[in-house]
Amino acid sequence: MAGILFIISAPSGSGKSTLVSQLRTLVEGLDFSISYTTRAPRGSEENGREYYFTTREEFERMVKADDFLEWAEVFGNYYGTAVSALRHAKEQGKDLLLDIDVQGALQVIHKMPQAVSIFILPPSPEVLEKRLKNRSVAEKMTDESVIQKRLAGARGELKQVWEYKYALVNDVLENAVEEMKAIVLYERGEQDSAELAASCRTDAASAKLKAVLEAFQE
Repeated sequence: MAGILFIISAPSGSGKSTLVSQLRTLVEGLDFSISYTTRAPRGSEENGREYYFTTREEFERMVKADDFLEWAEVFGNYYGTAVSALRHAKEQGKDLLLDIDVQGALQVIHKMPQAVSIFILPPSPEVLEKRLKNRSVAEKMTDESVIQKRLAGARGELKQVWEYKYALVNDVLENAVEEMKAIVLYERGEQDSAELAASCRTDAASAKLKAVLEAFQE
C-alpha cells in the first residue's frame, strides 16, 4: 500500500537522523522528503542531499505561494516541507517519510490526521546533554548557552509526545531501529509486526516512556 505519510520527530540530539538512515536501508518503498532550510550547511552537507539550502527571501516567497505542506522557524532558521514531496511519492508508488521538527509535525498531524506520527525520545537528560555537547564540538560551536537552549527546547517538545501515534526511546540503537521498522510494516498491513508496533503506541504509555518523561520534568 503506497501513499502513507510517516512523520518522524525528535528533540535535537536524539539520534533521529541515524535512525531514519538505517530505516531506509531496511525498508523498501520509502521516499524521503528533503526539507528546505535557510540555515547554512554544516560539515559535509550538500544542497539537495541533506537539505535544499535557500535564502530567507526565497523561503518567504514560497510560504506566500503556499508551496509548503508545513514550515516552522527553529533557532532562528526556517525549515519547511514542499507540498510536491507527497505528490511525488504517490506518483512513484511509495510512502513518504518526513524527518521534521515538532512544530512542523504538529501542523501536518492537524492537517492530515491519517498520517502515521512517530516521536523519538533520548533516554535521559544526561545523555541528551552529552550528545548535544559532542555535536557542538563537531560543529565547532562551543557556546554553552546554545546547548542549554536546546535542552530547554527538548523539555518543551517532549510535552507534545501525546500528540503522536507512536513514541520510542532511542537508548539502544538496534532496538529503536527494529521498533521503527515494525511500525512502518504494521501500518502497511503486515500483522507479524503488530505486537512490537503496539508496544510503541503512545496510548499504551509504556513504563520506559513514562520514566523518560519524568526524568525530563525533574
